[in-house]
Amino acid sequence: MFELGWLEIGIIGVIALVVLGPERLPKAARFAGLWVRKARAQWFAVKSEMERELAAEEMKASLQAEREAIRDAVKQLDDEARELQSGVREATRNDATPSTGANDPAADPKPPVP
Repeated sequence: MFELGWLEIGIIGVIALVVLGPERLPKAARFAGLWVRKARAQWFAVKSEMERELAAEEMKASLQAEREAIRDAVKQLDDEARELQSGVREATRNDATPSTGANDPAADPKPPVP
């Protein structure tokens, strides 16, 4: 914020001593210190509140991304389940219809031996 070196602080102290005098200078220094502490405390409170808000927003964004990933996975699983169900239905239909396989006596080209 303010860049004050030792030289600047010394000059301010000498000017304050001349203006206020040795009787009122300690009381003014305590008063100034009190206000600096209050201002610093307020600054840190605002800073920590902003950091908490940013962390909360980042958490919300992360949760939203995870929700989208879960929705995509659920949709993919639903699609695969539908494909499996249709495959099972197709297989049961094929099993229910008569086929000309090796176990079918009508399809056997050899006549039975008497």
